[in-house]
Amino acid sequence: MKKSELYSHYNVQLDLAVEAQELVCGESGAEIPGVLMNVENLEHAKVTTITVETDEGSAAINKPKGQYVTIDAPEIRTNDYDIHEDITNALADQLIKLMELKEDASILIIGLGNWNATPDALGPQVISKTMVTRHLFQLTPEELKGNLRKVSALAPGVLGITGIETAEIIRGIVEHVKPDLVIAIDALAAGSLERVGTSIQLADTGIHPGSGVGNPRAGINEETVGCKVIAIGLPTVVNASVIAHDVVEGVFKQFVTNPALYKLYKGIKTETFSKIIDDVLSPFQGNLMVTPKEIDDLIKTSAKIIAGALAISLHPGIDRKDYERYLQ
Repeated sequence: MKKSELYSHYNVQLDLAVEAQELVCGESGAEIPGVLMNVENLEHAKVTTITVETDEGSAAINKPKGQYVTIDAPEIRTNDYDIHEDITNALADQLIKLMELKEDASILIIGLGNWNATPDALGPQVISKTMVTRHLFQLTPEELKGNLRKVSALAPGVLGITGIETAEIIRGIVEHVKPDLVIAIDALAAGSLERVGTSIQLADTGIHPGSGVGNPRAGINEETVGCKVIAIGLPTVVNASVIAHDVVEGVFKQFVTNPALYKLYKGIKTETFSKIIDDVLSPFQGNLMVTPKEIDDLIKTSAKIIAGALAISLHPGIDRKDYERYLQ
């Protein structure tokens, strides 16, 4: 069974553009018209930039036109300060390129997600570590000029807590604060276990909270909030149907070495794969999401890396070797 068929059957959405691009290219065996990819290998990370230039490319990978930068850094899971510092700086470099901020720019950082649910608490965790400065400019603006930018931050919660669409809250704040840029941070759903807690995606197209877990809310983008939106996301969950599919595929791939079993495998209908997975996941009707038991540590580590990268990229006066002093 093709993964694209599986995703369609279980309504699985790929939050990472790089995974969507890999899926389409892998199954078609050809490049996608209107979608460009560039890969840069760093010491502790791989940076993949997907640029969707046309409507045709957008439809092919189901992503709006724009730029998507994915930093794959498996060593986020390690407990190594020096490596985390390198990843933080790599993320900061990509943010600087994507944001293109003026010296006097004002930025609103939004931490999306539910602070009561650990896999969904990335946004609020980043906000808790972020240095806000907007209020300081009312006191000593000349002293701060050229060193810091105006930064305000908020974790607005989720619809189930507030009863208000998050996009509505952000739009109201934007109308009052009038930032030049909104940075929205959210937990994502991955299409593979390898990327859970290890891949950070930046996008200049905004974000649709909850889309990866089948609970989409109103989009947060330039059209809905009134100013440019940069999205930062990190996968914290993966759909159980994807794992089940990989296991079934892995078992049958072993049959290839045995001619008799391989013949049996080739005779199995696609519907059989679906039925096997349906039976296993039937109590949850395909809506089971899986997260690792060490998700608490992964969220804390990732939030610190993202908050550090934001401090470096937003404030010219912060020394890259000394950025941790500025985290809450």
